[in-house]
Amino acid sequence: MPRVRAWAAEVTRRREEVMATLRDETVRIESAFLDSSEAGDFLVYYLRADDLERCNEAARTSTHPIDAYHREAMAAVTESARELEMLVDFDRSRE
Repeated sequence: MPRVRAWAAEVTRRREEVMATLRDETVRIESAFLDSSEAGDFLVYYLRADDLERCNEAARTSTHPIDAYHREAMAAVTESARELEMLVDFDRSRE
């Protein structure tokens, strides 16, 4: 948990860098939530991008220092990751 909180504080502090890389990745929304229960601690990520394939490729090949930091931090705190099935998705900005 200390590493997750340190990561959150660091990316928040480096907001301008984060916003630059999100533009490169076509990301409109990126949110992270912490879920703590008797089963353990879980980092839940929500991401909305204009082009998810471009987003993934840009994230993999990024040379932004903030992305290197993010990849390293996530590798250290993540046991597993999986894409969740979307059941509903309402976006008023698309009206």
